[in-house]
Amino acid sequence: MNRRRTPRLPSWLPIDPYILALLGTVALAALLPASGTAADVAGGASTGAVALLFFLYGARLSTRETLDGLRHWRLHVTVLAATFVVFPLLGLAARGLEPLVLTPELANGLLFLCLVPSTIQSSIAFTSMARGNVPAAICAGSFSSLAGIVLTPLLAALLLGGSAGGFSADSLLRIVLHLLVPFLAGQLLSRWVGGFLTRHRRLLGHVDRGSILLVVYTAFSEGMVAGVWHQVTPARLGGLLVIEALLLALMLTLTWFGAKRLGFGRADRIAIQFAGSKKSLAAGLPMAAVLFGAQASLAVLPLMLFHQMQLMVCAVIAKRRAHDAALAAPAACPGESAPTALQSR
Repeated sequence: MNRRRTPRLPSWLPIDPYILALLGTVALAALLPASGTAADVAGGASTGAVALLFFLYGARLSTRETLDGLRHWRLHVTVLAATFVVFPLLGLAARGLEPLVLTPELANGLLFLCLVPSTIQSSIAFTSMARGNVPAAICAGSFSSLAGIVLTPLLAALLLGGSAGGFSADSLLRIVLHLLVPFLAGQLLSRWVGGFLTRHRRLLGHVDRGSILLVVYTAFSEGMVAGVWHQVTPARLGGLLVIEALLLALMLTLTWFGAKRLGFGRADRIAIQFAGSKKSLAAGLPMAAVLFGAQASLAVLPLMLFHQMQLMVCAVIAKRRAHDAALAAPAACPGESAPTALQSR
């Protein structure tokens, strides 16, 4: 009996299927943005998907691997330096494009983008897809988010002339409840469910991709409802996109080759590249609401555009890294012991 094959894109078509899914999600949010009750449901679903993602990672990773990630201090310092030193310096350099290319508001928004902490869930998802050091990516993303609660408002007050007054510990509590608690719960239950999840890696792959798509839809819907996309001219928007593309390309290059120069292995370089080159929309939006007040919608426009861009570009890079790893795997000498769970990622 013939089995029906799942339709696939032709091999000659130079389009990553996941990129099509991301573009389709953006188009859906543009045509049918979630608002009102639907926005609340989408936001809750996005939060639940992220919590499930962390539970699954915690359940699959052994405690030894997690402790190894915590001890990897050189990697965490490298990611923090990329996020809160190199990025802000590039953001300050971009102020020279004002007012020829950027308006003062967009220039402030671009600099604010450079001050935001790294992502957590997407950094881990892409590191997993690329078979990098997932435990280190978990710790690096979490450390960046925790540091950003203090460093981002302080740097914004110093470089933008604003004030961090009124900034509360709600973001810290959100990180603990939505990220760390599910991860620790997974760690506690890993003895019973870890083996099952390790044998069914495709499950995590679907959760990785699905959670990112859901976050993209929720974030883009918020932008559409707020009307931030209609507050700049097409020429200014095009200039901003070019600047952000150059910024992302430069950071991806610096983190990849800089990590190699510092002596990190392939798995660590993947974690550094994904955690050190991206910015968190989830952390940036509430911070901008406090720091910019009524101007927050326009101030986060560069961050929202960069967020979509980084997801699409990093999806392609993660798939390429995974492909390279798959090609290199058969080159292992016969009789060698099988790679550990950490090495195989």
